[in-house]
Amino acid sequence: MVDKKQLNSNIPKHVAIIMDGNGRWAKKQGLFRAIGHEKGTRAVREAVEGSAEMGVKYLTLYAFSTENWNRPKLEVDTLMKLLVNSLKKEIKTLQDNNIKLNAIGNLKSLPEKARKELLEVVEKTKANNHMTLTLALSYGSREELIKTIEEISIKVKNGVISPHLINESVINEHLYTKNLPDVDLLIRTSGEQRISNFLLWQIAYAELYFTEILWPDFKKTDLIEAVLNYQKRERRFGKTSEQLS
Repeated sequence: MVDKKQLNSNIPKHVAIIMDGNGRWAKKQGLFRAIGHEKGTRAVREAVEGSAEMGVKYLTLYAFSTENWNRPKLEVDTLMKLLVNSLKKEIKTLQDNNIKLNAIGNLKSLPEKARKELLEVVEKTKANNHMTLTLALSYGSREELIKTIEEISIKVKNGVISPHLINESVINEHLYTKNLPDVDLLIRTSGEQRISNFLLWQIAYAELYFTEILWPDFKKTDLIEAVLNYQKRERRFGKTSEQLS
């Protein structure tokens, strides 16, 4: 079994996770999909606590995509109810561990009760600085990029920004993730090997890690294993190995 002691000091600063497999986990158990989502909240706690213990500074979880609104109403309602209940239950854990809650996505599309609870926890934890936990809710990367292009275009039209000065920094400043660094390690559970419209700009140089484990079964040891795999890789950012050494 992997152990945290096996890790070296090269801890990824920003870890993002596509939490996939709740429905399949429930189906394998002969249970309703909603039960899988409930069990998935336990894995969220494992990932959050494990990241904080390792020294990860930013953890971003893909909690609900813009495409997820197309799921059956009962499942969507269950997910929104789980979000509210989890926020209420985990506020103490966030405070005790000095974790700041952040949220990205089209938050205006969330039900009023869920949005209100979310913003309250964001406000209560804003001074915490050990780790930033970001929930991607009603989030879609293409929608984010369209919003960014639209905002920059309006500023160009109004003479606020010169089109010749648009660079990566300008684009970053208009993304939902403007206060977050680029992703170092992207993890996806359940065996699927795709990005699913998640942080397309922000993962340009991220290391990708795919595991067969279904999300409700994801433990701290699985997170450690992903980070150990990350530490074995050479991140060149376009350079050669010789240049790095």
